[in-house]
Amino acid sequence: MAWERARQTARVCAGQPLPVVTRSLGDALGHALAEPLTALTDLPPFDTSAMDGWAVAGPGPWLVGGAAVLAGDRCAPLSGHGTAVATGARLPTGATAVLRREHGKFDAEGGTLHDRFDGPGSVAPGRDIRPRGQECHAGEALIPAGVTVTPAVLGLAAAAGYDRLAVHRRSTVELLVLGDELLESGLPRHGQVRDALGPMLPPWLRSCGADVIGSRRVADDVGLLREAVTCSPADVVVTTGSTAAGPVDFLHATLDEAGARLLVDSVAVRPGHPMLLAELPPTPDGRTRRLVGLPGNPLAAVAGTVTLAAPLLRRLGGHTDAEPCRMRAAAPLPGHPRDTRLLPVRRTDHEVAPLPFDGPAMLRGLVFADGLAVVPPGGVPAGATAEILDVPGS
Repeated sequence: MAWERARQTARVCAGQPLPVVTRSLGDALGHALAEPLTALTDLPPFDTSAMDGWAVAGPGPWLVGGAAVLAGDRCAPLSGHGTAVATGARLPTGATAVLRREHGKFDAEGGTLHDRFDGPGSVAPGRDIRPRGQECHAGEALIPAGVTVTPAVLGLAAAAGYDRLAVHRRSTVELLVLGDELLESGLPRHGQVRDALGPMLPPWLRSCGADVIGSRRVADDVGLLREAVTCSPADVVVTTGSTAAGPVDFLHATLDEAGARLLVDSVAVRPGHPMLLAELPPTPDGRTRRLVGLPGNPLAAVAGTVTLAAPLLRRLGGHTDAEPCRMRAAAPLPGHPRDTRLLPVRRTDHEVAPLPFDGPAMLRGLVFADGLAVVPPGGVPAGATAEILDVPGS
């Protein structure tokens, strides 16, 4: 299957996003908004001072009186013609501008305030005032549905008066790392190698909008694999390895025995072409589950993640797709003769450059990558543009 068609299949098979739930601000991070975020108040909710200084009315010099107005103080009328005021404080009634502290000269003996620059119109009406509603008015749409809740979104939601947010439930994922040849600790030995995907994939899957409820090793045994797949409580099962046709690659047989429906079975992409996507039989309560089979080689598994897992998980979680990013190649991006290639690249100014160590079993190049270039068959010449995918979790 062509690479873009495989990605689209992963999006479409998700169907409708998962149900809407409400979460406190502290628990909403990483979810997708299920409805537009609308301001519950004007921002700022009242005229405030943008600087430390004095709230003044009319031309100077000003007679200063009363206590300083601090952030959080209730509104009070202007005392005399000027009142000391702190940044963020509500302006006293009648104030027309704020004279910055560094611009003012206060005569304590006479109680008068002068503008150091002493020029006509030096404190223009409205200067250093944040007027009510400068950022938004109550009822104004601030953020559309589908946007991922980031720390900045949480801050805006709190400022706009929210305690809880309506978001889509995040899909649950269980990671099954397959293979007898994998070690969980120590140096490679006796023909065995360290498992790189067990530590790497869970944070990546979380960055795609999933809650990883488990990650475990499964030996090369068809019975153990069948039990792990059929009994998993997750919305999406992600496996690593066993996607090809080797002597202990049991995933296809397991899916066939389970009555799964294969949606994607191999993709014309390098690395990672023996990836797959399947729809598992419904659970007793009617819930649909999917399985994403990633190749066992590390960089090939990354290709499978961005091709199948990320589009599926983001659509299930209600996240909108970002606009494709295209950048110019600073150097030729080598391609495969027939298939799409996903190549680790480094962004430099407005260009991207390929990185070495880009073999399917390598991760060294990926460590320094801040994108994956989508290279069509034959490659991309220097100066031409290519689509750049974000590296999960970057």
